[in-house]
Amino acid sequence: MNILKFFTAGSVDDGKSTLIGRMLYDTDSILADQLEALQNSNRKNDDGTVDLAILTDGLRAEREQGITIDVAYKYFQTAKRKFIIADTPGHIQYTRNMVTGASTADLAIILIDARNGVVEQTIRHSYLASLLGIKHLIVCINKMDMVDYSETVFNAIIQKYKALAHQLNLDEITYIPVSALKGDNVVQKSERMFWYQGESLLTYLESVEISAETSVAYARFPVQWVIRPQTDDLHDYRGYAGKVASGTFRLNDEVTVLPSGQKTTITKIEQFDKHPAEAIAGQSVTIHLKDNIDISRGDVVVNSSNLPYECQVIEADLCWMDARPLDLSITYLLQHNSKLTRCKIQEIVYNVDINTLEKHSVHDFKLNDIGRVRLKTAETLPFDLYDDNRANGAGILIDSRTNLTVGALMFRMALDY
Repeated sequence: MNILKFFTAGSVDDGKSTLIGRMLYDTDSILADQLEALQNSNRKNDDGTVDLAILTDGLRAEREQGITIDVAYKYFQTAKRKFIIADTPGHIQYTRNMVTGASTADLAIILIDARNGVVEQTIRHSYLASLLGIKHLIVCINKMDMVDYSETVFNAIIQKYKALAHQLNLDEITYIPVSALKGDNVVQKSERMFWYQGESLLTYLESVEISAETSVAYARFPVQWVIRPQTDDLHDYRGYAGKVASGTFRLNDEVTVLPSGQKTTITKIEQFDKHPAEAIAGQSVTIHLKDNIDISRGDVVVNSSNLPYECQVIEADLCWMDARPLDLSITYLLQHNSKLTRCKIQEIVYNVDINTLEKHSVHDFKLNDIGRVRLKTAETLPFDLYDDNRANGAGILIDSRTNLTVGALMFRMALDY
């Protein structure tokens, strides 16, 4: 059974947490103690029913204020699929939290209040989905019960959102009218919206095809550990352990080890006590190579017929996550898969106003800012462009003074390739 990872985003009070709570409640995915706490809660909706948002409000401040602050991960499954949900904040001051929750998602659910239509926060959340390369997008037009389940309202919002989607190059979009409060079109099709011919939200989530990057072309294997026991029984054993970041490796494949550039072939793949003929994206394996090459942690094994970029000067989109502003004068650490190297931000190319999508020339970069920067690494970095291969096209910035993660990077251009 495969796993679908998705995140929800929407303006304050659009009903993100209620939608997830409804999905969990209607699929019987709530534990007995959670159900008891839900029934005993003092938080009620206007119609006297229990507030299902309680199921995702983890922090005390969230429960008190009725807002989402941190990313809440929820897990459930049906007979067809397993799901990991990231309930992300809608507030602009928690943009970094949303980026964190969305960074590993396969699909995004953008909620729009049927009464308000497309608003600034809708633009911001859609931009972030586009920036992070989310291929599948569901626009849930929520609170349809507040507009008498009007098809006219639903169609008007779709037309306005299509203009935004075109601007952001968002292609695969599904529009679903829902009422998270009443349960319409969340798990079961709604009889009150007979004019809607599509699937319920859950039915769509169960059936949408999510294809991992398993093509041989983008085979990337960052080495995490060199296994060399040097015991009497395993005197000649030399294996390279790690997780396949993307693509597929097979026995006898010709591969190149970077940054050395030396070529060799795969002679054996180990996964626990098995010896599979191939290893695909997401699997943790140990591979053996025909030649004894000097390989260490941070090196990457790639398919020889499609090499990544190798350079030191890179343009990247940056989401700043630290209360301390970006400092162009200091050296940061760049973590790219298992590779850790020093780097400096040479220039802020522009900052994006994520409410209007306008680009501005700026001299500083503050908490939750997003824009384009030019950076230079101390060592050559083997990477793919983010649009081509998310798994090998992103990294994080670490402040070497505090060891805090201060930024998320998406590589967009190799400048000295």
